Amino acid sequence: MRHFLLLLNWLLFLFLPLARSQTFSTPDYFHSLTHRPQIPSQLPEPEGLRDYLVSGKLRLALTDAIRLTLLNNTEVHLNQLQYEGTRFAIQRAYQPFDPFFNSGFNATRSTLPTFTQLAGAPTLSSLNQQARIGYTQTLQTGTQYNLSFDASKASNNSIFLTFNPSFFTDLNFSFTQPLLRNRGFFPNRAPIIIARRNLNQSRADFEAQVNTSIARAVDQYWNTVQARENLNVFRKSLELAEATYRQNKRALELGALPPLDIYRSESQVATRRVSVIQAEYLLKQMEDELRRIIGADLDPYVQALDLELVESSKPSGELFSIDAQEALQRALEHRPELEGLRQQLANDDTSIRLAHHRLQPDLNLNGFYTTSGLGGNQIDTAMVPPSVIARGGLGDALAELKSFAFPTYGFNLQLNLPVKNRVVEADLGNALVAKRRSLYLLRQVEQGITLEVRNAVHQLEQANLSMAAAQIARDLAQKNLEAEQRKYELGAQPIFFTLEAQSQLSLNELNLVQAEIGYQRSLAAVDRATATLLERHRVQISDPVQ
Repeated sequence: MRHFLLLLNWLLFLFLPLARSQTFSTPDYFHSLTHRPQIPSQLPEPEGLRDYLVSGKLRLALTDAIRLTLLNNTEVHLNQLQYEGTRFAIQRAYQPFDPFFNSGFNATRSTLPTFTQLAGAPTLSSLNQQARIGYTQTLQTGTQYNLSFDASKASNNSIFLTFNPSFFTDLNFSFTQPLLRNRGFFPNRAPIIIARRNLNQSRADFEAQVNTSIARAVDQYWNTVQARENLNVFRKSLELAEATYRQNKRALELGALPPLDIYRSESQVATRRVSVIQAEYLLKQMEDELRRIIGADLDPYVQALDLELVESSKPSGELFSIDAQEALQRALEHRPELEGLRQQLANDDTSIRLAHHRLQPDLNLNGFYTTSGLGGNQIDTAMVPPSVIARGGLGDALAELKSFAFPTYGFNLQLNLPVKNRVVEADLGNALVAKRRSLYLLRQVEQGITLEVRNAVHQLEQANLSMAAAQIARDLAQKNLEAEQRKYELGAQPIFFTLEAQSQLSLNELNLVQAEIGYQRSLAAVDRATATLLERHRVQISDPVQ
């Protein structure tokens, strides 16, 4: 046992430099063998919601809604996990270069009858013990090398043994170097390069998905604001109708209004009350959808609170405008979808080059070097009975091994030349087809982005003009209502024209709200089309934790 402990220490010293190789596992690897990872059993609670509780309400600006979307939206987290999972493909791509240790020990004791005097004993009793430890690794140049150490101990009762017990040691080194196929860094590192580009492509896809999620949150925020403003317009219209109805009822009581004319104003009150009820429930639907997007529905306490959206539909400052060509140029430079396709095209080129490389013949240079050592008790077999001349052991075998006194070495060339390699030819054909497909996809996405940018710019221009026109129409409707109200009070015309002017004012106010919200949506659409939505709201995509 003492000899084998010495052997183990010697082998650890021998293989220590190899343990520092470029792809050898860190101590965390051995820690993972003995410790199970923590398996999540439930999802974390929603974050940040209670930071915006003010006076029993969830008070949100647009930037607050975007922040909560990024923190709590389920779709965002699913897309993030897909992006983070891509990094493990890089780790998997390094697998061919992982070092491998192998070791073994076996012992055999046997007792056999003999049938010849050459066996050296009437009954041959022997004990054989073998130990082996080896190290194998493939380098990123394609070179594969093996280093192994073998030690064996043999002892029996034969009188013809010159060493008994005997210790044999062998130190073996061998390598295989591809000279054509799989030679050099490119064919061996190609899977790593492809995996890294896939990670970059996944990052671009995730950025596009975040862009879409933020655009959806912005759109829903303004949908809710529009529903709130529409409700205010309908309530104001109902108040005007109720005021007119009370005035008419008073006039009827005084005998200044015919009895049949009261039904017109009363009908308007009922009709506008229906519009208010419908607007109230539409607002509830919009708020529920916004709660789902920001994750407020995941907290029972926050879910029951009212929403208070602080953004106004009216734009502040000077109206924004942008040149269509400038917007298109920025979109073609910064849209993450295009970056993802560029990474795919680069991978297609790598796959084509790799498939073409694998069509080369397989020519390998193999070399080996072995040195041996022998030790043990040296026996003088000429004496009867045999006697020990000199005592020795494993240390003597290791000493001879260290002196390299008994080397064996050689090399050989091996050529494998397939007459036909249909599999690799098919891979090359598929890679060429994939490259053409990626080019068409790139063209298709560029066409879609071009159309999206132009539509967003035109939508913004239309929103600017519509908002100005809607403001003028609303002001004129207000003046018309005041004029019709004055005429009615002077008795110059019936109540019909006043009620009609009220309805027209309500319609124009709704149009103005729609135009203002349309302008806000158009800004977000331009930002999304030109890939500036994340930058405008200061959102950064961080790399996954390694």
